[in-house]
Amino acid sequence: MSVSDIGIIGLGKFGLQFGQTLVELGRKVIGVDANPENIKKAQHIIPYVYQADAADKEALQQLGFGDMSHVLVSVGDSIAASSMISMYLKELGVPQVWVKATNSDHQKLLLKIGVDEVFIPEHLAARQLANRVAMPGFISELPFAHDMSIKELIVRRWAGKTLRNIDLTNRFNVQVISIKKNGDQKFSFIPKADLMLEADDTLMVIGYNVALAKLDP
Repeated sequence: MSVSDIGIIGLGKFGLQFGQTLVELGRKVIGVDANPENIKKAQHIIPYVYQADAADKEALQQLGFGDMSHVLVSVGDSIAASSMISMYLKELGVPQVWVKATNSDHQKLLLKIGVDEVFIPEHLAARQLANRVAMPGFISELPFAHDMSIKELIVRRWAGKTLRNIDLTNRFNVQVISIKKNGDQKFSFIPKADLMLEADDTLMVIGYNVALAKLDP
């Protein structure tokens, strides 16, 4: 498995749609589900799917989840299962574990475990709709060409260099649009060229998929 691979645990409606979108954006996705029916549906959409019990830490390790940069956990209404799987993923060293929560209490529990991003789909959809009603000109989604993407990069090799040093714009035609310093909760937009990068900083970049695939941060 590659660090750029994205894992999805739980291939129900949400997980499958998430995976399909990533595949369309040119990302390699590995999906896992214990339900054979979900596996059967996903096989035609996601190239790499495996039937396995994600609540088994050893199974996650054997499937290479510890080497992935991002893993989405979307295992339905089982708070216990999603919490245990999330804990195992963090123990395996996954930098970004994102989890679909069922309610606010579930969300609080997951954050205490150390999950990086927790979301409740209904809340996200409601906020987006409210923004569109309250602000008719509000841009909720930006249309991109099919061969372009916005990508998150976790800094490793670029630590100790500035944005000017790595020169992504001229070398790869990739633009850095924001940065989240290690330990910060929010992104800072339009970072300065002389900003020094540190290990585990997160860069948000935009560019063509072919160029993004060449980056080794």
